[in-house]
Amino acid sequence: MTQLDPDEVKPSVLRLKRASGQLNAVIRMLEAGQDCEEVITQIAAVSKAIDRAGYSIIAHGMRTCLLNDPTGESINAQKLEKLFLSLS
Repeated sequence: MTQLDPDEVKPSVLRLKRASGQLNAVIRMLEAGQDCEEVITQIAAVSKAIDRAGYSIIAHGMRTCLLNDPTGESINAQKLEKLFLSLS
């Protein structure tokens, strides 16, 4: 893939910061003995936010690669597939 441009991935950074806050809230919920269903709902939300950030970063990398090489010949399909699967 390619180096990430900090300005281009700002939305992912913001999403991950929100997810970090959500995760801290989940930890507090567990420490306070909150309802299981509420905790799991929040864990699912954190997980989804992290996954979306990951997919967004992969998409950014793909766009950058295709801008640099419109033929796509330099893209390592195996590596790209591994990145996608690491998020599943």
